[in-house]
Amino acid sequence: MSGNLIITIGRQSGSGGKKIGEMLAEKLGVKCYDKELLAQAAKHSGLCEELFEKHDERPTSSFLYSLVMDSYSMGYTATGYSDMPINHKIFLAQFDTIKKMADEGPCVIIGRCADYALEDYPNVVSVFITGDEADKIKRVSELYNVDEAKAKDLMIKTDKRRSSYYNYYSNKKWGDPKSYDMCINSSAVGQEGAVDIIMELAKKKQEWKKQK
Repeated sequence: MSGNLIITIGRQSGSGGKKIGEMLAEKLGVKCYDKELLAQAAKHSGLCEELFEKHDERPTSSFLYSLVMDSYSMGYTATGYSDMPINHKIFLAQFDTIKKMADEGPCVIIGRCADYALEDYPNVVSVFITGDEADKIKRVSELYNVDEAKAKDLMIKTDKRRSSYYNYYSNKKWGDPKSYDMCINSSAVGQEGAVDIIMELAKKKQEWKKQK
């Protein structure tokens, strides 16, 4: 476990959370992991990258979840791992990769329960990005080149999937202020403003920890 500064970003669809994370990483001079995390997890686990993309931030069947977490906490055996369903292997590979990235150096990690995976790490700053409905729909519409009705449908489905994944795998609730150090409305402060606020939060949190 390292003392590197790690900033994790949960985000609503259309909130600009990914862009904020990229801007933040650039300003801090650190790496930003989003889809890159999937490629790294595939590389380290030996599993096909397409499988990670297929199961990315998607909830799994619940009846085997306790078995997976027992395996993770106790150290899974080769036999136990080989018998595990593919979606559980992917979940464990992502968690292992998130920890590996945090150990390697300061970084920004987008989504994928990173705040939960790193909850025992001392210098993690967890942020959730939201936004006004109209702004989110406009951003999704432009991103995927679809009309507003289709954009809203995509947005709702994406948020539902992310919420189910987070609520299922973590011991917290997706989008709930109690689950994060801070929630930011990007419509209220803009993307640059969100970056500045997160940087100030990270600075204040580190100063406060030194005083305690």
